[in-house]
Amino acid sequence: MKLLPIAILALATAAHAAAPKPAIILVHGAFADASSWSKVIPILEHDGYSVTAVQIPLTSLADDIATTKRALDGQKGPIVLVGHSYGGAVITGAAAGNPNVKSLVYVAAFAPDANEPLAAAGQKFPAPPLNAALVPDSGGFLYVDRSKFHENFCQDLPEAEARVMAVTQKPLHNSAFGASVPEAGWKTIPSWYIVSTSDRAINPDLERFYAKRAGAKKTEINSSHVPFLSHPKEVVKVIEAAAK
Repeated sequence: MKLLPIAILALATAAHAAAPKPAIILVHGAFADASSWSKVIPILEHDGYSVTAVQIPLTSLADDIATTKRALDGQKGPIVLVGHSYGGAVITGAAAGNPNVKSLVYVAAFAPDANEPLAAAGQKFPAPPLNAALVPDSGGFLYVDRSKFHENFCQDLPEAEARVMAVTQKPLHNSAFGASVPEAGWKTIPSWYIVSTSDRAINPDLERFYAKRAGAKKTEINSSHVPFLSHPKEVVKVIEAAAK
């Protein structure tokens, strides 16, 4: 029996509608925690996505990748994996070899190559202002000097909001910058990249370099290092494009 074109279209539409949306897994960066995605999560959930914001320990790149892999293992269907800043290195390693990860989204993030120390690519570009604001503690963890947090991390947010972020910042162990991933997920997984053009934590030209090297679909936003807080709707638009 032959189906009429209208019937074929109806069946295709029904099949598309029945297909589950991919899960969105969000990985925060250094000097922050999973609550930093607080403005993005409600929009994604409103649009029908299942969202998980991973709380990585920031104790080492290996620990953070292992934590993210456990979150990936908890999903049964397709996944869009999103990483901010240092979280980009985490998703690069965690996604490699996982067939459920269908898209990677880098938000002003590191996107290292296999066996490339995290700090290596940045040496090709002038150091961002944030580097001079980092303060180590006795255990080798790095903080951002509170007096320099607003101007170098989130200058397009209200001062009161930045003050809370500075007080609650979660430190990163300095060993992370010398660490590397054995495989780079972006080599086999379609990638999207958001460049923050007013970023003072990662040089925007380094972000453009990462995006080009990964063959990522690039979006530029006139934002500080935290576009998901200052421009959440624009960030969600990119994440949802990756989900489709």
